[in-house]
Amino acid sequence: MTLAGADPGDTAVLDAPPWGPVAPMDEELSARRTLSRGQAVVAVALPSLVAAAMAAHALAGVGPPPVRWAQAAVWAVTAAYLLSLVFRTVMVATAWTAPMIRFGEDELYAVPDEDLPSYTVLVPLYREAAVLPCLLDRLASLDYPADRLQILLLVEEDDAETRGALPDLDAPFEVVLIPPAPPRTKPKACDIGLARARGELVVIYDAEDRPDRDQLRKAALAFASLPDRTVCVQAELQYWNPWTNWLTRCFAAEYATTFGLWLRGLDRHRLAIPLGGTSNHFRGDALAALGGWDPYNVTEDADLGIRIARRGWEVRMMDSVTEEEANSRLGNWIRQRSRWIKGYIQTWLVHTRHPLLLWRQLGTRRTIAFHLTMGFPTLTTLANPFFWALTALYLCTGTRHVQAVFPPPVLYGGVVTMVAGNLLMVYCAMAGCLERGLFRAVRVMVTIPLYWGLMSVAAYKAVFQLVRPGRRHFWELTDHGLVESEADPGAPA
Repeated sequence: MTLAGADPGDTAVLDAPPWGPVAPMDEELSARRTLSRGQAVVAVALPSLVAAAMAAHALAGVGPPPVRWAQAAVWAVTAAYLLSLVFRTVMVATAWTAPMIRFGEDELYAVPDEDLPSYTVLVPLYREAAVLPCLLDRLASLDYPADRLQILLLVEEDDAETRGALPDLDAPFEVVLIPPAPPRTKPKACDIGLARARGELVVIYDAEDRPDRDQLRKAALAFASLPDRTVCVQAELQYWNPWTNWLTRCFAAEYATTFGLWLRGLDRHRLAIPLGGTSNHFRGDALAALGGWDPYNVTEDADLGIRIARRGWEVRMMDSVTEEEANSRLGNWIRQRSRWIKGYIQTWLVHTRHPLLLWRQLGTRRTIAFHLTMGFPTLTTLANPFFWALTALYLCTGTRHVQAVFPPPVLYGGVVTMVAGNLLMVYCAMAGCLERGLFRAVRVMVTIPLYWGLMSVAAYKAVFQLVRPGRRHFWELTDHGLVESEADPGAPA
């Protein structure tokens, strides 16, 4: 086994890359602080002004009554719903004609091995002893010349379970021990790995990943054929166990829609792409210039995609697949999803600290798309339980209890938005299933509103963690290896 940090002459399998040290992380783009001073002022002043206006109406009859404020809130949330639904549907619908980066086998092997760029693979690990043997086998089988490959296993120093399961490893494998200091997050481990990377190109894989064997070759060829402003190519992610239970069917359909259609639509329109947590391939020099990942952001991947766009660079989607294990246990799924939503909120808050600067850097079209990607969907997920409750009240009692907040234009507009929106989202989920060949899951999509209800549970857990300083940057660990066999036991015969 080779431990990083020893004499470079003993461990190096590649020459040092030309990009030098990693740039420091811009504190204005870090989630270390949840709110900037300006955001904190707005967060306090806005509800205070509303409360003062309500008090003035109650005491002196001045200003709009409280019901008007409630109606305005309903209008705003309904508009957010409508805009988010239309945006996502347009991205999915236009993805069918989106160009993909594809290479045939003859193109891949037309480049001699000695002309391929050096590559560093970062693999963050924590309590992954159960999946470690399969992981090492898959990494060892990657179709890339070993003398141009560096695989860094990023292991927490106090993770005795994973360290004890590590066999003796030779090049291109190296083990990097991550000090047990806060924040204890995946991006912090990746930053430490990036500082030891010696490849011109860098990719992240998670412990349960099953990337296509030729994915590194495809990414290297993609970078060679694309302009320098393309600094990242994202492989598609899909689940290898969609048939385990209802939860994995819905999860697989969600990933099929996201990576098979929605992100392709963002790529087609050259909008900012929130990266997936794995199988994103980078130009090492650009990644170092960005300062790597934000160690305080628990969806460091999505945040990095936005930071890339703000620099005027691009992310492209690549026709190569990495398979992952879909969460088949509800508690595990809630933990993972609450972390994702917490990170989306962090990312949205970070990049709206200076709205005019964001607009100048992204432009109008991409700024609007950013809000419709990172901000509005989270808002609607939090609002869903209230609207579901009001809908149930309306169905049980009629309009008399809701008509004050829902005047006829708002009520009927909201009903149309709810019905049409749900149908559109069910259609998108079904389209994702068809795109990925998950035909037996298509009929399950009529139950996917229940899955959205679980998302709201996770969203509230995320908010509660975000407002608690001790849990703000806490990394909810996802257990892997829940489905033990290579073949999904629930798969159709």
